[in-house]
Amino acid sequence: MATGPSVRPVITGLGVAAPTGLGAEAHWAATVGGTSGIAGITRFDASGYPVNFAGEVSEFVAAEHIPSRLLPQTDHQTRLALYAADEALKDSGIDLATVPEYQAGVATASSMGGFEFGQRELQNLWSKGGAFVSAYQSFAWFYAVNTGQISIRHGLKGPASAVVSDQAGGLDAIGHARRQIRKGTHLMLAGGVDGALCPLGLAGQLASGRLSTGDRADRAYLPFDEAAAGHVPGEGGAYLVLEHPTAAERRGARVYGELAGYAATFDPDPHAADADGLERAIRTALADAALEPSEVAVVFADAAGVPAADRAEAAALAAVFGPRGVPVTAPKVLTGRLYAGGAALDLVSALLALREGSAPPTAHVTAVPAELPVDLVTGGPRALTGRAALVLARGEGGFNAAAVVTVD
Repeated sequence: MATGPSVRPVITGLGVAAPTGLGAEAHWAATVGGTSGIAGITRFDASGYPVNFAGEVSEFVAAEHIPSRLLPQTDHQTRLALYAADEALKDSGIDLATVPEYQAGVATASSMGGFEFGQRELQNLWSKGGAFVSAYQSFAWFYAVNTGQISIRHGLKGPASAVVSDQAGGLDAIGHARRQIRKGTHLMLAGGVDGALCPLGLAGQLASGRLSTGDRADRAYLPFDEAAAGHVPGEGGAYLVLEHPTAAERRGARVYGELAGYAATFDPDPHAADADGLERAIRTALADAALEPSEVAVVFADAAGVPAADRAEAAALAAVFGPRGVPVTAPKVLTGRLYAGGAALDLVSALLALREGSAPPTAHVTAVPAELPVDLVTGGPRALTGRAALVLARGEGGFNAAAVVTVD
């Protein structure tokens, strides 16, 4: 089995738990149809907070998908992660018993860990005393908990990692998985699931100053729009099964596409919206994929929803592709920003967009400023020609990531 930088992992399984639906196909139907998962916050009483809306995974009932023994020891976002991991592995058709013992691993990303679990146990500590704090608090809050729980549940004894780089995390976890497959690992489950829609989590997110306080669900998150004023928080994300192409071919796996390129950069000044790290990430990912900009059919944007950050992203795209030189879409307006889960979900959407030859619209955005050099897909889906898609992500603190997927 070949090793080294010439190895390009293939993607054979998709698992989604998102405000737009459970499962990749349900998510895609909502995304291409412009059906929003953003609504008033119901997970707790948020009436005292300036944020009115969030993207909740409203269809998910943990007891229907997670073994009862795991419920007491897992946070809500870990339960979503376990569901998405199950779905990705099922979708791949892999029989893990046929994979050599140390040749299947997992790489996940999370920005917040189990905040809801942690808040509950801290409340018990303050109000009742230490005897009422669950022993599971020792790990249920941790950023790496999804990697641990998934690897234990599925017996994934190969390489394991956990990444914390905010919105860029989902792509960075995919990059970690690629590194292991290039070393000869047969299979990696990778991506991101995140979410902390609880008082403690929302307070932390509010500190960024980037959350929207809009009073209409369909106008609260409007990236690249004249009315852009922050983003809506959300929960969920996606995991993907990446396989060594030889291993996938041997078992006759159905292949969604190939991870052709990936790059990560860091802005020297993480507080400067116009830092050039994103452009460098784009150029490096395209070079890694051996593609010219003209070969990219569509870009799935980071879409911060903050005017300065949107201008910087548009400028980076214009520098690489030319002004309005490539179709750009931001379907995350239907889910909110899922932090570590957002880019992984965009990667799923990109693969399905290439499969269907259709770029999903950026719903609700109606007024892109004339001076913004971006060809945003709005109003409805747009037909695509081409076999490559670029997914971008920028994380709080200066993280940038770019990934290129291709289909035959």
